[in-house]
Amino acid sequence: MIPKLNKYTLNFPDARDANEDGIVAWGGDLNPSRLIRAYQNGIFPWYGKDDPIIWWSTNPRLILELDDFKLSKSLKKSMKKFEYRFDTNFRGVVMHCAKTPRKSQEDTWIQEEIIEAYEELHHLGLAHSVETYYEGKLVGGLYGVVVGGVFCGESMFSHKSDASKSAFAILVKHLKEWGYDFIDAQVPTEHLKSLGAKEVSREHFLQMLQKSNMRHIDNIWKIEPSD
Repeated sequence: MIPKLNKYTLNFPDARDANEDGIVAWGGDLNPSRLIRAYQNGIFPWYGKDDPIIWWSTNPRLILELDDFKLSKSLKKSMKKFEYRFDTNFRGVVMHCAKTPRKSQEDTWIQEEIIEAYEELHHLGLAHSVETYYEGKLVGGLYGVVVGGVFCGESMFSHKSDASKSAFAILVKHLKEWGYDFIDAQVPTEHLKSLGAKEVSREHFLQMLQKSNMRHIDNIWKIEPSD
């Protein structure tokens, strides 16, 4: 039986006890303290409209070790046509991620309560966006949550060819400069695998996450202009 969270405590079951689908627990709420506790323990929320909150720790887990990022010649060339910004339009990025159609996905999981919860994390300096602009218009980007030395990617969107890939490349570049450890991409996708992400076991991921949490007690996100 999948455990139900108590709204009055922030404790989660051990991610290693997730069921075969990767579900750790259900219920609870999306207050910032609970969300950060979840990410610190390798757990994230993902659920459909009218469903209870479902908390996951998938196995395998998709991660990108920063030195493994594959920057193709074509992408490197394409990146030059865009302008990049950090955290100037977080809500805009999340809204575009919510509205962008996905293959084999009838409806978005990014509902209003998700948007509000992650906006609150953003105001606390714990959730961030990387934005891609073309001729002054937001055409791509991504957002995620920072815990320790790990960037936990949530979603990305692209309204122009290579716009989201370029934002991802800019993110990798700056995370390396700032001393981050890796990107947690959560659920395996061929798109991110093509950029160098790889599947690892849940156990291996949790060990990496724990080491990173111990190395980086304080978040180290920095807002700097891109080159």
